Amino acid sequence: MNDTYYEFGTPADRWDRAQLFFEAKEYMTAARILGGLVEEVPEQVAPRLLLARAYYHSARLTKAEAELREVLERNPVEDYARLMLGRTLERQGRSAEAAPHLRMAAALTGDSGLEPGQ
Repeated sequence: MNDTYYEFGTPADRWDRAQLFFEAKEYMTAARILGGLVEEVPEQVAPRLLLARAYYHSARLTKAEAELREVLERNPVEDYARLMLGRTLERQGRSAEAAPHLRMAAALTGDSGLEPGQ
């Protein structure tokens, strides 16, 4: 595919296309579309989070980490980004760095890790 395909259409068209590629587990293609979209609308959280997920699933962990940190810089209480950052750091073998992010994600979602009645 050439670059024109990735740039074609409105931001909404590209968002839909990126989601389709992501759902089809074509993470690299989704990331390519989302990269341009994130540059165009950097204030939008959803495209950046999906881009981070695409990077995570394609084992581009450094890029996933960078996108997640950007989301958290813009919105420190974004619980899913916090959880993903923790998981991304764990996957890189950086458990000590991951722990505070995972605790914060649990606190933000009210997930104590305990089942009711425990």
